[in-house]
Amino acid sequence: MLRTTATGSAFPRAVESVLLPLADAAKAPAMRAYMRGRFEYLGIPTPERRAAVKLLIRSFAPIDAALLRSAALALWRMREREYQYVAADLLSRHAAALGVDDLLWLLELAQEKSWWDSVDALVKVVGKIVRAAGAKGQRQMDRALRDENFWVRRIAMIHQLGWRGDTDTVRLFRYADVLAPEKEFFIRKAIGWALRDYAWHDWRTVNKYLKAARNRLSPLSCREAMKNFPRPV
Repeated sequence: MLRTTATGSAFPRAVESVLLPLADAAKAPAMRAYMRGRFEYLGIPTPERRAAVKLLIRSFAPIDAALLRSAALALWRMREREYQYVAADLLSRHAAALGVDDLLWLLELAQEKSWWDSVDALVKVVGKIVRAAGAKGQRQMDRALRDENFWVRRIAMIHQLGWRGDTDTVRLFRYADVLAPEKEFFIRKAIGWALRDYAWHDWRTVNKYLKAARNRLSPLSCREAMKNFPRPV
């Protein structure tokens, strides 16, 4: 019987041993096509994948930052995309073991095999660390906002997702202003997503910002930002 506790280099092998029997060659092509052929897939839908590795992730111990990074990196570099998803779920589950000094590593990881799915999964981890770290973590995001890699800038834009009343709105709107001139679709989408998410908490403040910034923001960003507004506005 498979042991449910595995760490470091043993963890990726344990994950592989539970996922490979679930691989479905009939489903893999559609999953690959959805990601524009960028990645190979085992063909395991998200619910089945998460159920299969749930106990492994939960029981990962001891919770040591170095072992956590090692296991996640090994998974990230495996061929099929499902392994990167497991790595992100592992990091998210045990984000408390990571600190502000791990943010640079996470941002570097996001630049490997980059696409919206992996980047947005790592945003959850980054957000947890920054939220716990406070001002020191936010300063890291200030630097990330100016990074040459647009995926890193996307992380900075959306790292406060789900923060609701804890959202630093000064940063939220300033980040949107800084990124507003960009033509990159994933940046424009990120601006709208970040604003839309905060609108769940306070749509009036977002609406006030949009009225002042509408000429700076792209139509895509504005449309996305207003999706959670009551109608009519």
